[in-house]
Amino acid sequence: MSVLAFDTSNYTTSVAAFDGAQARNESRLLDVAHGTLGLRQSDALFSHIKRLPELTDRLFSVLPSFVPEAVGASTRPRAVEGSYMPCFLAGATQAQVMARTLGVPFYAFSHQQGHIAAALFSSGHMELMDTPHLAWHLSGGTTELLHVVPDGRNVRAERIGGTTDISAGQLIDRTGKLLGLDFPAGKQLDALSRTAEGENGFRVKVNGLSFSLSGVQNQVEAFHRPDAPQETAAFALHSLIGAIVRATQNALRQYPGHTVVFSGGVASNSLLRSACAALPAVFCPPQFSTDNALGVAVLTWRMHHAAADL
Repeated sequence: MSVLAFDTSNYTTSVAAFDGAQARNESRLLDVAHGTLGLRQSDALFSHIKRLPELTDRLFSVLPSFVPEAVGASTRPRAVEGSYMPCFLAGATQAQVMARTLGVPFYAFSHQQGHIAAALFSSGHMELMDTPHLAWHLSGGTTELLHVVPDGRNVRAERIGGTTDISAGQLIDRTGKLLGLDFPAGKQLDALSRTAEGENGFRVKVNGLSFSLSGVQNQVEAFHRPDAPQETAAFALHSLIGAIVRATQNALRQYPGHTVVFSGGVASNSLLRSACAALPAVFCPPQFSTDNALGVAVLTWRMHHAAADL
């Protein structure tokens, strides 16, 4: 029982196939002009529409006999009332047309649910799909600490903490722009920070499970050393990671016995992974922390498998 899935987030076009055990994901970042901090939604939507044929061709070229028995897509950022982003229309409409053409079911999910499923499958912790746990969604647009509970073959995620203003990804990308790095700057900033001598950052005030990052941006700009970009990168990341770790520790006291799953592009950061080594934390391979269609494919398979068993 093989399924096909689409995810067209703000900066990555992705398609994936999954048969319940083996997965194949094809992704490509959208082009963003140097010195800018992203794309307008209209430009992102147009870019996805242009890229989808290329990525589906790439997927089907390695799976020439693949005929999906169901098709899924992320249709919105989060599974909450009013959550909407035009770029998801690209993948959702393609998926619905394909499902109708093939005469197979279509399943809709949120981008956030896909991130959680991708992290759990690729880390080998699918048992957490059926167990309450905590999860971080750390990305360019989202920095949310979630309480996740099973919801049939899917999961339901309730926001319990995170940032109150700019996201972790925004802080990273703005720091990257300050250093003249390309967007998105996460991988470059991570690599730079690993060559730094300093390990100190600004101590962010954490109120329970929440914190603000806008003040960190001001601190990074004040700290900035043009002749030592690696130190600026490390200062920004240590400031951010310190807040995430303290909020996580607070959450584990409120939810004893829970595991914390890290998802989203920022979760691929090596310093964050090291800082969480002593916590009951689950990190997946970096390529599945970033935006992908794998998680949506896993959820599509689970939903279709449950329907087939009825």
